[in-house]
Amino acid sequence: MKKAIITVVGRDTVGILAKTCTYLAKNDVNILDISQTVVQDYFNMMMIVDIGACRKPFEKFGSELSRLGLDLGLKIRCQKAEIFEKMHRV
Repeated sequence: MKKAIITVVGRDTVGILAKTCTYLAKNDVNILDISQTVVQDYFNMMMIVDIGACRKPFEKFGSELSRLGLDLGLKIRCQKAEIFEKMHRV
């Protein structure tokens, strides 16, 4: 299993979760865990996903997610889990 962390932040609008999950499903990416919240019209989501079956190179997958975020007026970021964990170590 190859894990990645996806974060989504921005103004809340209809369809954020649906459009993000549709992109993941089309790329054979499985959602392992998800947390989302809306605070005063601001949407925040964190997903742990399995990218092991994704046929695209990680860089292309991540850049396409970023573009999806731009189209939705959001910031979508994807990092490999091992890098995320090292960056957030105390």
